[in-house]
Parts: sequence; structure tokens; C-alpha cells
Amino acid sequence: MREHARPDTRLAPGPENAPTAIAGAERPDLDPRARRADIRRAFDRAAHHYDAAAHVQREICTRLGNFAMSQDLQAALRPGAPVLDAGCGTGFGFAELDRLCPDAPRIALDLAPAMLAQARRRHCGLIEMQDPATADVSQGTAGRSVCNDPTGLHAVCGDLEHLPFADDRLGLIWSSLAIQWCDPGRALAECARVLAPGGIALIATLGPRTLWELREAFAPIDGARHTIDFHPATRWIEAARASALVPLAHEGAEVHACAPDLRGLLQDIKRIGAATVDGGRRRRPLGRAAWSRLQAHYERHRRPDGRLPATYDLILLALHRPDDPDRLR
Repeated sequence: MREHARPDTRLAPGPENAPTAIAGAERPDLDPRARRADIRRAFDRAAHHYDAAAHVQREICTRLGNFAMSQDLQAALRPGAPVLDAGCGTGFGFAELDRLCPDAPRIALDLAPAMLAQARRRHCGLIEMQDPATADVSQGTAGRSVCNDPTGLHAVCGDLEHLPFADDRLGLIWSSLAIQWCDPGRALAECARVLAPGGIALIATLGPRTLWELREAFAPIDGARHTIDFHPATRWIEAARASALVPLAHEGAEVHACAPDLRGLLQDIKRIGAATVDGGRRRRPLGRAAWSRLQAHYERHRRPDGRLPATYDLILLALHRPDDPDRLR
């Protein structure tokens, strides 16, 4: 009888807009440029089927929007101040930004060109921004203009660790499940650099309990790394302060992805592109016996409603760039 296909467990589940952090970026044996290229390829491959599997990502985007509504954004959203959707993915954060800042000029940035292509399909007014490093994105007319374009909606292919904008340009940075793919120090230093004085960064990222069920289930099976480490809120707050950003607020919550079985859960994680791991990963698929053991271990987490969960340890942050760069608390 023909054997059923098994999920390829060489690939570590995890959201960039997807849920694995880049703690490995702090390891000297890793080439950051090669790793960023790997991440870009993973999300390019995932772009066409990302939305079908990104249930948790949409929920977290909504939670970030509600968190943002509780903040005082008046100074950051001064007239003409551009808003950056950093790690926009396929663009489902646009609706939250329409609710939060409907008249602000908007820039959507993502590392993966195919993700931006999907975002353009979602929003036909989104056009490519020319020369973002030299464009005067800090000035707008008629309420919704960036770089003298009346739509005020632009797309940029770029990296959160190397934002392609001049200093002191943005009023608000919104980033929902993208920054966990970055080194905290590099990404938040870039946020601080491009924010104008008085600007605010609103960030959703993931903490150490993310995918703990998967790590626990794999522990008796092998010694490979099936996820990489997620930074706690304290690490992000330390990095913010080191970048002269003032933490205004932070919240934590657990959000769960669910599927009828482990195969479906792992497939959904893979379909959102979160399949890149730094070193130590399993190089071959599990055999049938090991896969059966893995299923049995994970089965202990089945909920009363009959579904299997995967935990996402959500961290929400509001970070302010003060007018006085030496002001920290």
C-alpha cells in the first residue's frame, strides 16, 4: 500500500509577518546577509497561499490595532506625517491603519517582493515608491500625498534592519509580526533613526512561549532545533532604550492557532513561510515511527473542542522617539 506523505519536519514552524525570531542573528557564526536572503525566499514562496493560513496573523493585527487606539498618537500623526507599515506582508494590516490614521500618507515595506505583489493585488492604489532614500516623505499636501503623488500609498521592497529612508522622516511605524525576524538592536535602532522627533513605533512580536507545544513534543524525538529562540519583552525594551526610544506601554497575551490534527497544524505554519531556522535543524524528514511518536506526544495538548493548538506568545509594544534624544526612562 502506498505510504501517505508526511510533513517535512526539517522546516521549523514559526510568523514576518510569521512567528520565529532571529535570536540566531546574534551568533557570530551566521552570515546576516545570507540569513536575510533565506527569509526573503521563504516568504516569496509563501506569498500566494499565505492568506489562506494566516488566521493568527490577522487576529494579532487586529489586537495591535486595538492596542494602538489606546495610545496618544496625536503628535505622531501630525498632518502630512507618513506612516510606515514595516513588514506589511500581503497587506491585511491596511484596514487597521485605515481605522487608526485614515488621512495619513502610507508606505508599505516588505522584504519579499512576492508579498508586496500580493499587497498590490489587495490594494490597487499601492504603487512602487521611487528612490525612497532621497524622497522627501516628511512633507505632504492635500492630506494624503507622499513624494508628490496624490494617492499617498506607496510600496517599498526593503529590510527592517536597513530601512531605505533618510533620518527623521516618519511619524508612525506599524509592524505586526515582522520584527521578530530581526536582531532587536539593529531593527529598533533603524526605527529610531527614521522616526521624526515625537514619532511612535507600534510593534507586535512574539515571546519565548511561542510554539512551546512543538518544542515539548519534539524533545523526546531528537535533539534538533525545530524552532529558534524568541526574545522576551524585556529584551525588546532594553533594545528600545539603547536606541533612545522610550517605552510607552507594553502588553502580553497568548493567541492560539488550531487545526484538527498535527499534520494540518504544521502545514499551516509552513504555508505562512515561517520555515527558516538557524543551524542545528533536522536535515531529514522523520521516519514513520518517529512521526507516530511525535503525534502521540502532541496529542496530549488536544483541547476539549477537539482541536490541536499552537501557542503564540504575543508581545505588543508602543515606543516613542522623544524630542530630546537623551531622554530615557
